[in-house]
Amino acid sequence: MIRYALICSDCDHDFEAWFASSAAFDDQSGRGLVSCAMCSGVNVAKQIMAPSVRTSENRKSEPDEAARVREFMAKARDHVAKNFDYVGDSFADEARSMYYGETEDRPIWGETTAEESEALREEGVPAAPLPRALTPPLPKSDKQLN
Repeated sequence: MIRYALICSDCDHDFEAWFASSAAFDDQSGRGLVSCAMCSGVNVAKQIMAPSVRTSENRKSEPDEAARVREFMAKARDHVAKNFDYVGDSFADEARSMYYGETEDRPIWGETTAEESEALREEGVPAAPLPRALTPPLPKSDKQLN
């Protein structure tokens, strides 16, 4: 498959289209089957293009998508750990208290039961589950240090 940058001679609209080969473009264009989406004109021509060639050196230097996702997840976990207060199983009470103005708003994370989570949702308290992949390790409590 070849992607061509095309231009309509009737309205100067630039667009792209895929063709099986250069011959396929020539055949379809010659039969008036390639048309502009803006004006429906069939006076469409290929634009000058530079090839985009990836060398093996370029491929090795670009991180693969899985590595980028892992990096994003690690940064998100680190952000939560550094900027959110862990409130443990008091999450529902803390979220509700902030929602009703009883305590100052601050970013928190913790745990709830399914029933507590549903009750928060029904009350309109803004809270959402933190995906496991974004959850930082639990902080050590004073009880664990003794």
